[in-house]
Amino acid sequence: MIISRTPYRISLFGGGTDFPAWYLRHGGSVVASSIDKYCYLTCRYLPPFLEHKYRVVWSRIEQTNTIEEIQHPAVRAVLKHVEINRGLEIHAVGDLPARSGMGTSSAFTVGLLNACYGLAGRMISKNDLAMESIHLEQNVLKEAVGSQDQVSAAYGGLNRIDFHTNGEITVTPVTISGDRIRELNSHLMLFYTGIARTSAEVQSKFVQNLGAKKRQLRIMKDLVDESIAILNSRADINEFGELLQEAWDVKRGFSSLVSNPDVDDIHSEAMAAGAIGGKITGAGGGGFLLLFVPPERQQTVKEALHRFLHVPFKFDFGGSQIIFADRDADYSSEEKARELKNLTPFRELNYGKI
Repeated sequence: MIISRTPYRISLFGGGTDFPAWYLRHGGSVVASSIDKYCYLTCRYLPPFLEHKYRVVWSRIEQTNTIEEIQHPAVRAVLKHVEINRGLEIHAVGDLPARSGMGTSSAFTVGLLNACYGLAGRMISKNDLAMESIHLEQNVLKEAVGSQDQVSAAYGGLNRIDFHTNGEITVTPVTISGDRIRELNSHLMLFYTGIARTSAEVQSKFVQNLGAKKRQLRIMKDLVDESIAILNSRADINEFGELLQEAWDVKRGFSSLVSNPDVDDIHSEAMAAGAIGGKITGAGGGGFLLLFVPPERQQTVKEALHRFLHVPFKFDFGGSQIIFADRDADYSSEEKARELKNLTPFRELNYGKI
């Protein structure tokens, strides 16, 4: 049995420049951080005497005999990619809701890929984990997604991620003091708006009209350098929040789907209560609202947004990890199956004292 733990992320600056349709021509950069909210994937080989070969537990329960019958697209793609042909059971649980702008879909793909390689006894580097996940989502599943979420999920940490015209991706940790990182973290607040959103629709419309957004995308890329310069200097940390607000103002010009009257109202309430800047995470339209708020004003902001769930978080620096591995839990062979049948009945076990 293998259990992987893969972090979700918050994208701070440069969002939009991580789409291959853009960066393969112009290059792109983002600043993003993974956080201590995770997707957990449990994988184990199934005994051969069951009626089904695959069991997948997510928001539904699937039991099939072929990979092609599995309805979850990422599960199908990963199992074919890793070429696992033995019976398999997969359980998925997450700390945050799906399709909420926190990179949940990519965290699932990265985490499952990591778990399946681990189950097969194969090690994979963080770079290969990110690049293979990008390939699966963009080229195999044909999803309208960028390339930053997979990188953040695989690597973890607060990073500058550069996307090059030759397709290469460079990950550079934002090297600032621990005190500065804690200062930044203490100024960020996350609220779940509960507003339903479909990132695919928002991002598809965005990708279809990239040529008309050159100015905004160049500004978004420039904000990456400015944000890192603020963190690396002795500048007032509140300047980072002002820059976050500038990025949101630019992003709202990407598409009419990025924001809506409900999102605008929530954002305005937060600003009136003391936030310096804020943005909807991910593609926009709903999901989570990320705010930059000085600590002394945070209680006032909480009260103003009391009808929304406040989600405290810290930065994560581990990326996707295998947190449990038990090779003795493999009962896929006929020999192991016979061992299972010969186990002492539960009522006869004597556990003794611990």
